Amino acid sequence: MDFFEQQDRARRKTKWLIFYFAMAVVCIIVAVYFACLLVFQVLSAPDTDYPVQLERDKALDLWNPTLFVYSALGALAVIGTGTAYRFSSLAAGGKALAESLGGRLVRPNTLDLDERKLLNVVEEMALASGVPVPMVYVLDNEAGINAFAAGHTQSDAVIGVTRGCMKLLTRDELQGVIAHEFSHILNGDMRLNLRLIGLIFGIMCLAIVGRVLMRTRGRKNPMPLLGLALILIGWVGVFFGRLIQAAVSRQREFLADASAVQFTRNPSGLSGALQKIGGLAQGSRLQSEHAIEASHMFFGNALRPSFLNAFATHPPLDERIRAIDPAWDGKFRRVLGPSPPVVSEAQQGPTPRRPFAMDKPERISAVVVGTAPRTVSTQSVLPSVGRPTPLHLKYADELRASLPDNVRQSAQEPIGAAAAIYAMLISDDPNLEGAQLQEIRNRAGEQVWQKVVDLLPDVRRTAARARLPLVDLALPALRQLTKTEYDRFASILQWLVESDEKIDLFEYALQRVVKRHLGSAFAESRSPVVQYYAIRALLPDCEVVLSALAHLSSTQPPDVVKAFAAGAPYLRVDAPISLVPREQCGIAAIDEALNRLALAAPIIKKNLLEACVHVIGADGIIHEQEAELLRAIADTLECPIPPFVEVAPET
Repeated sequence: MDFFEQQDRARRKTKWLIFYFAMAVVCIIVAVYFACLLVFQVLSAPDTDYPVQLERDKALDLWNPTLFVYSALGALAVIGTGTAYRFSSLAAGGKALAESLGGRLVRPNTLDLDERKLLNVVEEMALASGVPVPMVYVLDNEAGINAFAAGHTQSDAVIGVTRGCMKLLTRDELQGVIAHEFSHILNGDMRLNLRLIGLIFGIMCLAIVGRVLMRTRGRKNPMPLLGLALILIGWVGVFFGRLIQAAVSRQREFLADASAVQFTRNPSGLSGALQKIGGLAQGSRLQSEHAIEASHMFFGNALRPSFLNAFATHPPLDERIRAIDPAWDGKFRRVLGPSPPVVSEAQQGPTPRRPFAMDKPERISAVVVGTAPRTVSTQSVLPSVGRPTPLHLKYADELRASLPDNVRQSAQEPIGAAAAIYAMLISDDPNLEGAQLQEIRNRAGEQVWQKVVDLLPDVRRTAARARLPLVDLALPALRQLTKTEYDRFASILQWLVESDEKIDLFEYALQRVVKRHLGSAFAESRSPVVQYYAIRALLPDCEVVLSALAHLSSTQPPDVVKAFAAGAPYLRVDAPISLVPREQCGIAAIDEALNRLALAAPIIKKNLLEACVHVIGADGIIHEQEAELLRAIADTLECPIPPFVEVAPET
């Protein structure tokens, strides 16, 4: 199953989630109705005056339309209000959930050895996957071994790990756990999981109302009885909530385990982490009061075992271990818990790097369609979307290590990260370069200008293949900007792209990637919802994107027409497709087109990307800059393409 099928499957699973939720709501309404019937018509005193009370000389009737309407509206109001409140509290994405669980943000420039090891692993996974580096949180008060990935999109995703996970696992074991969580990011599980939290909170809110009614006072007041009934009915919500969590989560955990092993090609790492959970007294359990509503999101079972594991959100440990490590002897060896948390960071150097472990070591060249034009197979591009391999992981490790020290270190703090992005957009033309630097000096100040000047030589020597990875590395630090600093940063970025008064698709795409991934942190942006399920409504947008790529590939009209014609059939639509003139493919037109295409169903994005690949590769060669432009466009559609890597010939 490829990336697009996984995304579509996650979208269809959301429909089942809504169905389960609707069934739970119906059951709760029926239960509330009968509770009200019992309290108001049977147990209430004769002299109480309620509009829905039966006359005492009449037999009890199980159907009372007035009472049903009141009880149904009341239950819906409580469930709807609770769900809306929880959705609102999670609007910021994974960050909101991590903080509610007691998470602490790990700063990109941390000097703590364990935190540095954790960040190194996360950065390598992100670069290998082609997704922005997520923010990383540590749950300092949790001694168990557990982790989670949360977010509405790849832009607001976070990786959270417990203190036990960070302290007790080796680098290979931690890599296996993080690869498991990246599988949830790539397979589209995160948004589904966050929605599930909101829905579960809503159907469990009746118990909260019940506790409030239990505190009411008054002579012959039936409200405490109703409160007790609502608390009992609240367990119906708990039942359905746990049932839905188990239904959504269990099979996805097996898939994430398999994907992690495929990613790292090191089953012993993931197996070792699972074995340590079994050997640790605390296991993977969490102490946070919010663990129950987020239990389906964790790497391991965050709650105590349920009766006969009927509502377990995760498969048993032994089943998960044997699925990836059939030779396991079945024994959990005792693991001592981590030392108590230390609030202050240790002022030490970065953790030593360990060699990459692979079953069959392969040599790769750290190039992306090298500096001299090399051919990339068009058939190999789409299968790699959302499916990184150990070669991509090794490549990411080497690429990050190959960056100049000052560039890599600058990307770890806000001012340096902004300066690095500016430096990537500075023109090679000496006259324009001077004007751009002066404008940065005027707008951003002396400190930022000096940083750009210092970074410019090294950034220019950095190959085009490293631009997107450098952006991804800089994003966590850029998220630490204040709103005012971000607005200034975005304004300067826009000016740099437009200052040379010519269309540079790669510069535009790079700027769009930066602003899109930072939008969730600084702007009122909502996660995209699929609005287009048929490509016909999007044909004008597809024409603009394919035409822009065709004009980029050549200045000769026959070659432009040939390139466009090579990609158009892959849109797979029974309608005429027209080449748009160059002057109608400006940045504004492309921007509008990509905004609409980002709301398309996965299969439409798949066809569009395949068409883009054939337009760029119409001449039989995909140049380095063309390859990175394709990755940037795919990123704006939230279809991450890993770096293009080549296996080096044996000598």
